[in-house]
Amino acid sequence: MPQHTGGAPESTTFAQRARIARERAHMTRPVAAALVGRSVQWVKAIETGAIGLPRLPILLRLAEIYGCDVADLAGDERLASASYTKATHGDLPAVKRALAAYRLQPADTEPESPEVLEARLAQAWRLWHGTGDHRSRVATLLPDLLRDTQYATRALEGRARRRALVAQAQAYHLAQLFLSFQPVPELVVLTGDRSMTAAQEADSPRAIAAAAWYMNHVFRDGNEAADARVELAEQAAALLDQGVAEDVARWGLLQLAVALSFAKVGRAGDAWRYWDRADDAARRLGPDYAHPWLVFGQGIVDAYALTMHIDLAQPGKALEVAAALDLARVPSATRRSYHLIETARAYGMHDEGVAAVTLLQKAFRESPETIQYNIHTRSVLPELATNGPRMVRDDAHELATALGVAV
Repeated sequence: MPQHTGGAPESTTFAQRARIARERAHMTRPVAAALVGRSVQWVKAIETGAIGLPRLPILLRLAEIYGCDVADLAGDERLASASYTKATHGDLPAVKRALAAYRLQPADTEPESPEVLEARLAQAWRLWHGTGDHRSRVATLLPDLLRDTQYATRALEGRARRRALVAQAQAYHLAQLFLSFQPVPELVVLTGDRSMTAAQEADSPRAIAAAAWYMNHVFRDGNEAADARVELAEQAAALLDQGVAEDVARWGLLQLAVALSFAKVGRAGDAWRYWDRADDAARRLGPDYAHPWLVFGQGIVDAYALTMHIDLAQPGKALEVAAALDLARVPSATRRSYHLIETARAYGMHDEGVAAVTLLQKAFRESPETIQYNIHTRSVLPELATNGPRMVRDDAHELATALGVAV
């Protein structure tokens, strides 16, 4: 495709550059929306400034369909600011080695029992959802968990082996979460695939459902077709028993996965239909229910409604949800931090920089490593530190420095 040269003047905003690029490509908003896999409202929101600079994969896709350089859209100064650099954890090499290793233990060495493996995983999940540096604490456990669950699945037989396979799937879930938002997308896909393989080999509908939830995150981040994500979630949900609370929680989580997938591509009607199903599941489980490690419950369902409004380019409705959101109902510091970041994103879409910075500071206090590895945060902080409201520029700069983001 020919490349346009002589981009928009540097004084233009991203919104203006996006509109200019589309018009130069002689493309209507509906056509652009179809090609990029978003709604017409999303394209309009991009061009009016309601949505800021999108994540790099979407930015590259826009440049491709408009036949221009990425710099024509983003501006050289924004790309040079390292806004989109993903953070790399110091324990990443150790986790990578663990994923590449195969434990060939002598036959006279006893594998750990499923009960012991499950207890170790429960501890790891508590660390992941607890306050403080959750990635660092889980990273110290992951190599041994991956090694020991792998050996147990080789050495055990029958029902004990199936339980070990379920434990192995969970170990891969933790590895996938640790690897997420680091520059190793191939390993995120690998761990997602391995967890699903272990769950299927265990013949456990619950394990398959959990693996489908995490695979949906992989598919959404990779911009895979929404229909493929929906099919996976619905097939997994059909395996569950609606009369058992544990299964209802996982069924509700998969409805939420479908809702998020449809919101991501602008299909509002389908998105809210599935959100209603997730909400119904949460209500059936009761206001105080939260799954011990998947954290599904009313708090999560309510909080993800905020993300859906943002993805559907409805910042006003997102702020209405934010005003009523009670994050005390979310028993996970990492999730609370994430939803605080999403709330900051909603305020940022309304050009309310003071509120956005305040919420990002709160998210940092809640879970430093959640915000450190959040791409939205890393992309907006340089702008807030240099061009945000004067009263919070220093705060934004201080937070960016703490997260290792160049300003």
